[in-house]
Amino acid sequence: QVHLVESGGGLVQPGGSLTLSCAASGLTFTRYAVAWFRQAPGKEREFVAVVSRRTGSTFTSDSVKGRFTITTDNAKNTLILRMNSLKPEDTATYYCAAASGIIQSQLRSHSGYHYWGQGTQVTVSS
Repeated sequence: QVHLVESGGGLVQPGGSLTLSCAASGLTFTRYAVAWFRQAPGKEREFVAVVSRRTGSTFTSDSVKGRFTITTDNAKNTLILRMNSLKPEDTATYYCAAASGIIQSQLRSHSGYHYWGQGTQVTVSS
């Protein structure tokens, strides 16, 4: 069974930083595309960042580019999202996701992912 377990969410003031982690098990971690998505109340799930295993490259959405960094710790089967300069509009539930055999055009689409974590809440407020 594939399991993704997120941690690190919480309350932070605008301009602050937070690091999220996603521990993966039950899969060959380095053969899966791994990504972060987020969803605010009343809104659709939104792409945040992804690691492409085909190219070894990372991609981030325009809304977080320059502020968020996605990385993997392959030895620990862990996906990490480092968030800096947080804004109130970053408030959402953040989900990690994984997929094998995903095509490049689906890397930024939530429908392309096979497995999801439970989500962790990030609240940015003063």
